[in-house]
Amino acid sequence: MTSGSPSASPDIDPGTSPARPRRWLTGLLATVIALGLLVAGGGLAVVLGVGGDETPAADSVDAGFARDMSRHHLQAVEMANLALTQGSDDELRRLAFDISATQTNQVGRMQGWLTLWGLPLTSSDVMGWMAGDAMAGHDMSHGGHRPPAGGAVMPGMVTEDELAQLRSLTGTPFDVLFLQLMIRHHQGGLEMAQYGEQHSAEAAVRSLARSIEVSQSAETATMESMLQARGGTPLPAP
Repeated sequence: MTSGSPSASPDIDPGTSPARPRRWLTGLLATVIALGLLVAGGGLAVVLGVGGDETPAADSVDAGFARDMSRHHLQAVEMANLALTQGSDDELRRLAFDISATQTNQVGRMQGWLTLWGLPLTSSDVMGWMAGDAMAGHDMSHGGHRPPAGGAVMPGMVTEDELAQLRSLTGTPFDVLFLQLMIRHHQGGLEMAQYGEQHSAEAAVRSLARSIEVSQSAETATMESMLQARGGTPLPAP
């Protein structure tokens, strides 16, 4: 997905003033595309008729996975959109665009299911759909992240301080921190996807969970290689 040497185009060089309008337009375009994918994903969920016979309960694995993975994905999209304007090269921006587009579409599908099932898009019972032994060993107050009402956070989530630091950087320092945080974020989401694939009742939910598992495993390997090439090392796994 990100193989090959990054092209050196002066049009997107963050160090030149003519690029600033292009970077602004890139961010705007990403937002427009993201909104379109979100709507398209939700529409696809309705067309597929997920949950047509028996609607999943609010505390089911299907509903919990859709809610929590949506929230997990949206933070990844936020970070990826930052990389479209603050990353140092085309390779990183291509990766970020892929993450943003893919995960925005998946959020649309999951939120479409929840709407179809007549269930809320959020809940204070964060990670309650995963059995206790599945979360053993995870620090659910990871990194001082501001917890939701239930007091728990999802593995791999980025803290407010880490997001603030990421927003303050550009160029290679941004690349390194972005890759470190996104690798850890993907690692946290991977276990959620594996559990969803194994325990969801809905075939469409299991299929999406499997797709997330495969794509994020591949992206993690790619990002680890990119991070090494930029002189960085991964953060401890969540």
